[in-house]
Amino acid sequence: MIHFKNDHLTVFQSSLYQTTSAIIQTDDVMIMTDPNWLPHEVKEIREHVDKKLGDKQLYILYTHSDFDHIIGSGAFPEAKVIASEELKHHEHKEEIIQKIHQFDQRYYIKRNYNPHYPSVDYAISRDEEKLELGDLSLTFYKAPCHTHDGLFTVIEPLGIFLSGDYLSDVEFPFIFSGYIDYKETIKKAEKILQMHTIRTHVPGHGSVTDNRHEMARRVEDSTYYLSHLSQEGEKAEAFCSERYDFFEGMKSIHFENIEMAKKGAGLDE
Repeated sequence: MIHFKNDHLTVFQSSLYQTTSAIIQTDDVMIMTDPNWLPHEVKEIREHVDKKLGDKQLYILYTHSDFDHIIGSGAFPEAKVIASEELKHHEHKEEIIQKIHQFDQRYYIKRNYNPHYPSVDYAISRDEEKLELGDLSLTFYKAPCHTHDGLFTVIEPLGIFLSGDYLSDVEFPFIFSGYIDYKETIKKAEKILQMHTIRTHVPGHGSVTDNRHEMARRVEDSTYYLSHLSQEGEKAEAFCSERYDFFEGMKSIHFENIEMAKKGAGLDE
């Protein structure tokens, strides 16, 4: 499962949707994102944690509440949880857990832990809120509109940018919570790349990159897609067909995005 590795960062990638789970570790602390998907994959992540954790505190940072990103939550009961305030107070927690059960029922999957909705210890309420964990400094930014409870995180001094389900090289923007706010979130991501010295970008799906030009391209791709969506859906579709290898499997979401854009206030842009 190991997709990317350096001295402080190990990124696991699931066979399903190329979903990532990152582990950042120093001598003082270990931080994990979104443990997922299949039981043997969660088991491999658990074994890695057990091998490397020692007497360090384990933290799990949930980038957002989509069920595929919290599906491994029950396998790490000792972890302290970091997430947005919106994730903590999500009004549909039971429905999200039900999606996990439906997934496991559909594919006859048994787990050696009980999935549960994360209990949040550190709820992030504003942009540029900081959290000091050992020798690491985490700076958070609200990232609404893939879901309303998304969170960007910059980890310094390592220069790691955790973007959740934004800026993927395998997925165009999935707009589940609002077209206008999604555009603002991408602008915020662009500012993060300008404000911080980002050395490594970890998306929620797809490939890790340590190339600054690739990071900028991902911002440009999302911006291009969003700017053409409301009035030139066909142009956006052609762009996606060329850019994203699995577009045929995601095309229905593109058409849903068009409807979201039509309802947005930015139709005259």
